[in-house]
Amino acid sequence: MSKILVVEDDRNLSELIKMRLEENGFEVVTAYDGLEAISQVRKHKPDLIVLDLMLPRLDGYQVCTIIKNYETFSKIPIIILTARSSIEAKEIAFKTGADAFMVKPFDGQKLVATIKNLLVPKSS
Repeated sequence: MSKILVVEDDRNLSELIKMRLEENGFEVVTAYDGLEAISQVRKHKPDLIVLDLMLPRLDGYQVCTIIKNYETFSKIPIIILTARSSIEAKEIAFKTGADAFMVKPFDGQKLVATIKNLLVPKSS
């Protein structure tokens, strides 16, 4: 069973995402701010991270940069899930190492499909 870290400061939305992912067979760990996200990555070593950009303490860009620059965790796929829909927000997300970018409100089925796609081992 794949472990997903959901980093979202809106607790209701976090719970909604968690329920959707658990319904699809994922184990879910949550964090509500950027520092907690880093701590949860170290503690749980998730297979994938769903990351909001607008977070307390460290924003999503900072969290993504830290994770992608830490060799032990650099291969963990990160999906940015944000209310920011500008081209600039998307460009910065990919520059910091994000693997996918989705805008809120989002389609739950599309999120699950994106997660499954990113978790498929890539043949070299």
